[in-house]
Amino acid sequence: MNDIVLNCGYVPLVDCAPLVIAKDLGFAAEEGLALNLVAQPSWSALRDMLAFGSLDAAHMLSPMPVAMSIGLGGLPARIDTLMVLSVNGTVFGVSNAVAAELGDLPFGDAQALLAALAARQSGPLRIGVPFHYSMHRLLLSYWTSTVEHLDVEEVTVPPSRMADAVADGFVDAFWVGEPWGSVAVQQNVGQLMMTGSDVWKFAPEKVLAVRHDWAGFNEDAARRLMRAVFRASAWLDARKNRTLAVEILARSEHLSMSPDLIDPAVSGQITPRLNHAPEPVAHFLQFHNHAASFPWRSQAAWIAQQLGADPAGIQKAKACFRSDLYRQNLSGIGADLPGASEKVEGGLQVETAVASTGGHMILAQDAFFDGRTFDFPSGKR
Repeated sequence: MNDIVLNCGYVPLVDCAPLVIAKDLGFAAEEGLALNLVAQPSWSALRDMLAFGSLDAAHMLSPMPVAMSIGLGGLPARIDTLMVLSVNGTVFGVSNAVAAELGDLPFGDAQALLAALAARQSGPLRIGVPFHYSMHRLLLSYWTSTVEHLDVEEVTVPPSRMADAVADGFVDAFWVGEPWGSVAVQQNVGQLMMTGSDVWKFAPEKVLAVRHDWAGFNEDAARRLMRAVFRASAWLDARKNRTLAVEILARSEHLSMSPDLIDPAVSGQITPRLNHAPEPVAHFLQFHNHAASFPWRSQAAWIAQQLGADPAGIQKAKACFRSDLYRQNLSGIGADLPGASEKVEGGLQVETAVASTGGHMILAQDAFFDGRTFDFPSGKR
């Protein structure tokens, strides 16, 4: 029997790792898949390729399927999230000039950084983000909305161009996925001030997305793809595999860059500025542990709410996070599945055991920096 050929788009970032590992280490082949990874230059290009059928699946920013499914962004389409590919993995940084204005701030203190930025007297702060419908932009908006007197101008910059945008003075600050924050540090054009997890401890960053009709007509291919990616994600979160993971991602056909720029995200050792000791960040980038790959429908609801969706739009968003397919397609390979598909977002201050099919599930902290919680089934925020 011939393998099923799937074309899967991605943007070269560390968090495309589950797809790269599924292909390179044979998890896809073992599921009878020939996985063709197709690099894309931007998120808009990847979006269009998936929507118009040139790709079967895609490594996507988590808000993109939600935005497209509720009719935002100029290209409405029913897009499903089969599973989460990565949690966290982003950094917020500033230019060296802005860093000098802010003074000596502790790395990772979202409240202190926000207060310092609001106290600047240098006019609007131009902040680069990779795409409007991104977790970077939603976290930025959520974070800055809690303080007055901070004038923010959002600028869209492709991840690979972020360091250049800082060097050229096009942006004053940036929120980007690794390794592109570390690139800005290595080029000595910017300093990292915090990570995305300092605003939301367990934010879904990238997802495995497909067209809704494709999922319906290709149930077997979807199941094989999800199983291959699930196994790759579990492999990635095993500490013993980190060195090999970095080596594979660094190859010319994937990220094509020095392993030294990739290692910080995989190891969780983030260097804030040149010649500074690395800062250890717990759960900096998660692929599998703590139910990282589960598509929580409450996370989709939070995303939709941040996008300004009405109650009907929030219900559409929840429907596009396919926890039903996750349960259906992964139950047969030993996946420990949570007892519910929704939860109170931001409610976990510590690691917490929850009901699951295997009885061994522990969820990580998922608190927001301001202590708020979001309970969409009951309508409380």
